Amino acid sequence: MEPRLNGKGLIISLIFFLLKFSTAIEIPPSVQQVPTIIKQSKVQVAFPFDEYFQIECEAKGNPEPTFTWTKDGNPFHFTDHRIITSNNSGTFRIPNEGHISHFQGKYRCFASNKLGIAMSEEIEFIVPSVPKFPKEKIDPLEVEEGDPIVLPCNPPKGLPPLHIYWMNIELEHIEQDERVYMSQKGDLYFANVEEKDSRNDYCCFAAFPRLRTIVQKMPMKLTVNSLKHANDSSSSTEIGSKANSIKQRKPKLLLPPTESGSESSITILKGETLLLECFAEGLPTPQVDWNKIGGDLPKGRETKENYGKTLKIENVSYQDKGNYRCTASNFLGTATHDFHVIVEEPPRWTKKPQSAVYSTGSNGILLCEAEGEPQPTIKWRVNGSPIDNHPFAGDVVFPREISFTNLQPNHTAVYQCEASNVHGTILASANVDVVDVRPLIQTKDGENYATVVGYSAFLHCEFFASPEAVVSWQKVEEAKPLEGRRYHVYDNGTLQINRTTEEDAGSYSCWVENAIGKTAVTANLDIRNATQLRVSPKNPRIPKLHMLELHCESKCDLHLKHSLKLSWSKDGEAFEINGTEDGRIIIDGANLTISNVTLEDQGIYCCSALTALDSAADITQVTVLEYIVEFEGNKEDPGRWEELTRVQGKKTTVILPLAPFVRYQFRVIAVNEVGRSQPSQPSDHHETPPAAPDRNPQNIRVQASQPKEMIIKWEPLKSMEQNGPGLEYRVTWKPQGAPVEWEEETVTNHTLRVMTPAVYAPYDVKVQAINQLGSGPAPQSVTLYSGEDYPDTAPVIHGVDVINSTLVKVTWSTIPKDRVHGRLKGYQINWWKTKSLLDGRTHPKEVNVLRFSGQRNSGMVPSLDAFSEFHLTVLAYNSKGAGPESEPYIFQTPEGVPEQPTFLKVIKVDKDTATLSWGLPKKLNGNLTGYLLQYQIINDTYEIGELNDINITTPSKPSWHLSNLNATTKYKFYLRACTSRGCGKPITEESSTLGEGSKGIGKISEGVNLTQKTHPIEVFEPGAEHIVRLMTKNWGDNDSIFQDVIETRGREYAGLYDDISTQGWFIGLMCAIALLTLVLLTVCFVKRNRGGKYSVKEKEDLHPDPEIQSVKDETFGEYSDSDEKPLKGSLRSLNRDMQPTESADSLVEYGEGDHALFNEDGSFIGAYAGSKEKGSVESNGSSTATFPLRA
Repeated sequence: MEPRLNGKGLIISLIFFLLKFSTAIEIPPSVQQVPTIIKQSKVQVAFPFDEYFQIECEAKGNPEPTFTWTKDGNPFHFTDHRIITSNNSGTFRIPNEGHISHFQGKYRCFASNKLGIAMSEEIEFIVPSVPKFPKEKIDPLEVEEGDPIVLPCNPPKGLPPLHIYWMNIELEHIEQDERVYMSQKGDLYFANVEEKDSRNDYCCFAAFPRLRTIVQKMPMKLTVNSLKHANDSSSSTEIGSKANSIKQRKPKLLLPPTESGSESSITILKGETLLLECFAEGLPTPQVDWNKIGGDLPKGRETKENYGKTLKIENVSYQDKGNYRCTASNFLGTATHDFHVIVEEPPRWTKKPQSAVYSTGSNGILLCEAEGEPQPTIKWRVNGSPIDNHPFAGDVVFPREISFTNLQPNHTAVYQCEASNVHGTILASANVDVVDVRPLIQTKDGENYATVVGYSAFLHCEFFASPEAVVSWQKVEEAKPLEGRRYHVYDNGTLQINRTTEEDAGSYSCWVENAIGKTAVTANLDIRNATQLRVSPKNPRIPKLHMLELHCESKCDLHLKHSLKLSWSKDGEAFEINGTEDGRIIIDGANLTISNVTLEDQGIYCCSALTALDSAADITQVTVLEYIVEFEGNKEDPGRWEELTRVQGKKTTVILPLAPFVRYQFRVIAVNEVGRSQPSQPSDHHETPPAAPDRNPQNIRVQASQPKEMIIKWEPLKSMEQNGPGLEYRVTWKPQGAPVEWEEETVTNHTLRVMTPAVYAPYDVKVQAINQLGSGPAPQSVTLYSGEDYPDTAPVIHGVDVINSTLVKVTWSTIPKDRVHGRLKGYQINWWKTKSLLDGRTHPKEVNVLRFSGQRNSGMVPSLDAFSEFHLTVLAYNSKGAGPESEPYIFQTPEGVPEQPTFLKVIKVDKDTATLSWGLPKKLNGNLTGYLLQYQIINDTYEIGELNDINITTPSKPSWHLSNLNATTKYKFYLRACTSRGCGKPITEESSTLGEGSKGIGKISEGVNLTQKTHPIEVFEPGAEHIVRLMTKNWGDNDSIFQDVIETRGREYAGLYDDISTQGWFIGLMCAIALLTLVLLTVCFVKRNRGGKYSVKEKEDLHPDPEIQSVKDETFGEYSDSDEKPLKGSLRSLNRDMQPTESADSLVEYGEGDHALFNEDGSFIGAYAGSKEKGSVESNGSSTATFPLRA
């Protein structure tokens, strides 16, 4: 039979059973009991993007409970056919179909059977409405420079959290600083306005992240009148000084508002974040400071934000209550306000009533205590109703406790305790079950248990009984209760036998008895032998790079053999099952083998055994040793110890290789995995006898020399290599291959200068070390060359082959080897442009150089200017330098294709026409023959239209008028400049045609910084009217997500390059217009004399109202009366500069209830895709943006 107890040791078993016994008594399902709520919903929000809304209520009980609901304190019946209920459950679903706002309210679930009624906490179901600003007409505001002003936001109510932002109509943030501040309510305050604050598009945006919605208030216009007219005859410096002196004033608090007086009270809940704000008007701009009256601000939890205007204290405690003062000051005075901070707290439990099982006639007590600020009120309920309505005989009710005496079965009920104050309500339930039942043993009869000798055994006898029962254990064959200190019976009936022996094996009986009756079960206990381990060898000392073999011998009970598992670890870290991947460490069950032992292998090795009932372990410590023998005796670096050799394992002697003529001293260091030992005491000095050199110098070479000269150098022998006194070097040399005797010279340093009769001639050279005891080994001969000279002749250019307009191939004859006078490194081409064939202009000489290494007779010269004349020379160079140049070779490059035009702009668009203008390419690369203009439709889809071609054969014409275009369509234009060789790379531009009834506009795009007071806008026509419009240009950059484009609008575009006033056709047109005007005036004069009248409409057209015209000119776009259209970031005309894959109506993407999709400065990130309809900013009321959440 399988053992029930997986014994891992006495401590583990004790912890397990102590935890088990500490849990509350569970009534078996077979015993009648009151209902208990086991699952319920909390606050539920009906988000519009959810499919359904589920309100949960689950309960247990015997008999099976039934469920009822209340809504806002009234019975709630499932009369709506859309509600989906579940069998044997109180849970129901509300599908997200149609209007569901009438479902909003506070629900409570009741689970009941004949014994009692359980009540859930209140479940609030919220159906949020779409927030929107009210329809209103906002009058323009006009103030003088230096005055204070407040722009109200008054955001609509909606599901929190609420985030407020002030922006302009192009979604660029209104900059806030010490002078400009947005309050917690969303109003925008100015301590003193400046002329730059004038604008007609102050917009307040309210964002509701959990609803994925943004609404926009109508733009507000603020006009700041300058004070420069204070003295028109004064200089600008004097004007500014006078204006400032007139407006300078001491601070006056705007926040808190004046009507709140000099002090106000704020209530904050414990654990929340306290925000206090102060803002003062004045000039100069006041500075705000904070302090706590009679104490210090809490260090580590307080921060000052928004240039000191906001005091923030996180995780508020009761110690933070008190008076806080803000002081606004400038050099003219101060203003103060005191905040009286009150810290309160919702109810929280200190003692909750506990469910319990009672027998007839017993007594009991329920305790219910809670804390909070204000002190919570305690109310008791029985079966969901106030206890005053259904009192039980014998109950004594106090605010914080209920006591029972002489309980009877009909006293069974569910008691509820509610603690509430102004900040909330909490509910705790306690079941009072009055039960009289014979003991029910829940452990199966005949269970088998096993443990090992010396471990504890646990035999279970879980039961339920009321009244209380007595448990006794006995061995079956002995028929008497167990007695002794080794036996312990827990309250739940479990028997513990400590320090078991083989005699404890056998059958046991558990008897449970109360006043109603008694019951018994049996249990069988088997005792196994404990597992034993021994690792060998014990604590070995292993030489480095040797093999280590460890063996784990185990002894295990036969019944546990099948479950025995062995594992190895080193210093507490387990090995893989089979060892390491490289095979250096191999584990084969009980054997561990390590090859090529290193210092890292040193440590404590453990073999562990695990069975179904017990575990065992044994360790051995492995030590890896290594010895380092060091010496001192280097004459060049006396006192420095150097490593001579390493000795592995247990050896204590070693034969050392020594050098002659050295005075040695030795010491030894032991090394293991931890590190090195201290060195031993140095040995006595030992001097080796001298000897002849046993090696010759290395790295024999020639240093840069003059012609017919060799400076021979080599690496000198070190002091440890000299082997004796009187070290010298014997150098021998002769011309390579010549039948002559070797020349010889002996030197003491490591360099020798030799003169030679020839330039760059090869020589055989030998260098041998000698000392007073003899010569070193026979030296090897090396080949060295005498000094080089410059090449003395130039290559001959055979020709220049033109590959294309920018690339040529040059060929030349190589110079003879005897004229190189050294080692040829390559050839060099020099070239320079002499003139342009386009205009014949002569260029100053600017030499370009290109080198080709090695022996070659041709090379390619790239990056030439097309349609130009060049001169070119070739020379040879060696290690000494460059030789003479060849005679210049003259060649010309042909025409090429031009570079792209310098710019392409759409200067005028209409519903079916567009006028384009461009600039000449920087490099024409030939005679310009014309342009190739191409265009195609690229509306915001993946499909693009057919490409249309127009050949413009007039090179001097810098513009083109396109007609027969589609209205309200986006186009992409490509323009290439052309020569006789073809057309160059295109320059592109995108633009959209206008809709029906729209007025044609001229357009030019330039970058602009909103903070600048002037913008670099080109004036196309003197006296022309221009309208500046800021457009969103790039939606992908989180650092600066809104960039600017300037759009200018004029009455007509006068041209970019030519003065048309001198053109004949222009003079004729002006004459025709003058003649037509004269005829019209004559007709009008005649009609007026006859008494004719104009219609009202004609008068309005001829004489528009200046105020109406002004409003029209200042309007940003058309407005819709709808309240539910998505917010648009700009007008339709702004779409022309958007990329095909970007949305012109993009604003922001939200995560549910998360503010992380905003930058620290509040910048929107991403885009939302809401309504498919592209509307405009609304005029009356608010704009609403609804968009999906992206994962």
